[in-house]
Amino acid sequence: MSAHSTILEVFTEDNATGVALKNKALKRAIINYLDQHGETTITELTQELNISIPKTTSLINELMVEELIRDYGKIDSTGGRRASLYGLAPEAAYFIGVDIKRYYINIGLLDFKKNLVSVNKQIPYQLENTEESYQELLRIIRNFINTMPVAKEKVLALGINIAGRINTATGFNFNFFHFHEESLSTTLEKELGIRTYLENDARSAAFGEMSNGVVTTEKNVLYVYLDYGIGMGIFIDGKLYYGKSGYSGEFGHIPIFYNEIICHCGKKGCLETEASGQALVKLFREKIEQGSSSVLLKKLKGMDELRLRDIVDAAQKEDVLSIELIAAIGEKIGKALAILINIFNPEMVILGGTMAETGDYIRLPIRSALNKYSLSLVNSDSTLALSVLGEDAGVIGGCLIARSKLLRTI
Repeated sequence: MSAHSTILEVFTEDNATGVALKNKALKRAIINYLDQHGETTITELTQELNISIPKTTSLINELMVEELIRDYGKIDSTGGRRASLYGLAPEAAYFIGVDIKRYYINIGLLDFKKNLVSVNKQIPYQLENTEESYQELLRIIRNFINTMPVAKEKVLALGINIAGRINTATGFNFNFFHFHEESLSTTLEKELGIRTYLENDARSAAFGEMSNGVVTTEKNVLYVYLDYGIGMGIFIDGKLYYGKSGYSGEFGHIPIFYNEIICHCGKKGCLETEASGQALVKLFREKIEQGSSSVLLKKLKGMDELRLRDIVDAAQKEDVLSIELIAAIGEKIGKALAILINIFNPEMVILGGTMAETGDYIRLPIRSALNKYSLSLVNSDSTLALSVLGEDAGVIGGCLIARSKLLRTI
């Protein structure tokens, strides 16, 4: 039996009773412990699982034969027999994460030990709710599968991040590619031949950052996704919060402005209408039409070509107009975020997404607004941090969510 088949066998209770069922549960406990704590010894596992050393040794040996864990060598000892360190085998299984942006796709491969093995970034793509866009998505994923450094059979699951209202339990996306009778995750799974899970892009990036990014011991965290739209991933007591219907985190649709701008959700006054990446692009074009200057005038043939990434790149090159507009956007985001700080009192707020790549150009205006609009006793407890994973957050998150859902550990 391959390691791929063995993992699925260990994480299901089908056709198991008595001792076999108990052994499966103990194997899952060992894998989950190694997953959370890294390499460890048989003695430490024995104490953690409250079972005998012979039983732990037997289970470890079985997992090694099944190629799910490996011996990482002896640890240093001041005396006596040196103990062996055991940990997950990276090559036991792999997971693919597909992060769909407005104008490009990032896609990557993660091994069983959560290492990013390969990644292709900014593959040109136009996200539209059309059959053509759907088929292009399939083509890009298939191309990655055909060129990745491991056999397709070793890929256990695939996670796809996409904007919109997504029911993660059923796999339906009610904003994009909602033209099949079956759920989007089901149709993708049939097309690609790999178990597929669907997730909102903001929540997935949040999960990546929480698992492999800037978060250390914090359990109550808000991840603010600043891209063309504004989303949010909410962690309460270390667990991703979905809400009753799975649509939590729609931060961009808080009706904070008294304007007549109709948001793409159909409502007026949403935060996204004046403080999103889409709003930034619109505002930049208006300023150029009014006579403002920017280095982008030399780079682009016309403002129709302008993308959010262009403004971010220009700000990083100290373009004054880009910096000023990003600061104005940051002030508005900070005011809205102050509301959530007062409600959640989080340990940490993480700024992620394309706009967060401008660093202090957006973080400082947000921090200033938080100081101005939120309760000082509350915001003083909340660290405001920038994503350290950047473009990799969504890819890693997509892989990890697929991995967690398959292994039932999310």
